[in-house]
Amino acid sequence: MRITTVSYRDVEQRIAVQASDGYWAVSPQPANLGDALATGEAETLLKQSDSWPRAGLDELAFLAPIPYPRRNIICLGMNYAEHAEESLRAKGRELELPEAPVIFTKATTAVVGPYSDIVLDETVTQQLDWEVELALVIGKSGRYIAEERAFDHIFGYTVINDLSARDLQFRHKQFFLGKSMDGSCPMGPWITTADQIPDPHDLTVRSHVNEQLKQDGNTRDMVFRIPEIITTLAKVMTLQAGDIIATGTPSGVGFARQPPEYLQPGDITRCYIEGLGEIANRIVSA
Repeated sequence: MRITTVSYRDVEQRIAVQASDGYWAVSPQPANLGDALATGEAETLLKQSDSWPRAGLDELAFLAPIPYPRRNIICLGMNYAEHAEESLRAKGRELELPEAPVIFTKATTAVVGPYSDIVLDETVTQQLDWEVELALVIGKSGRYIAEERAFDHIFGYTVINDLSARDLQFRHKQFFLGKSMDGSCPMGPWITTADQIPDPHDLTVRSHVNEQLKQDGNTRDMVFRIPEIITTLAKVMTLQAGDIIATGTPSGVGFARQPPEYLQPGDITRCYIEGLGEIANRIVSA
């Protein structure tokens, strides 16, 4: 099942569920999926959606499925071996895969819709880079989650572009500022529920800039797989329903190319994951 948050008939936020007839069932009352997950109402709403009014694609404006996350987006760095290699090589260092997951976060204000314009303020960054990533959404809160129970806590999966201001990231010697620029986390176009993705470790992952293929990987190449990621996080913190966890990006990012490549106003990034769909965002000047 595909579920997201949309604007519909001048109401800023409603929950929408793709119906079997190709239309979208839209909640009759204002609501967003993030709040529904956090309050435990999402499963009930899914069951009620058969009775909701239907709308065509042309009637909907797709927002990020969780437009206002309650907590920072949790992200993994260097979770694909080839990306780790290209990143370290670009920094003049030898390949050394991480012994434990590399964790950082993006601010909640980074989240924007799957087709939103991305505003590039060149007084903030001149090195905006792309990163297609599989993201999972927690549906059941918990702590001390064993690996064999990790998938029980996943509501579904979505696509994000972990846009990164490399000059900020490298200047400040940590990831947070470089990853948290407003609008730097396009997300969507919807959440595909976990029951529809039998193996999240066998999905094609691609990104394009304009019409040029930049990244072409598969989630089977993750260094740390989803159960280990969830267990590692839940040992330290309570994972909450609605949390978004981005699982890393394959090789092909801009800063590691020779010469380096960065996004410019007018560019269009497209991020695709098999079974989940594609997001597309235009870079515009501030």
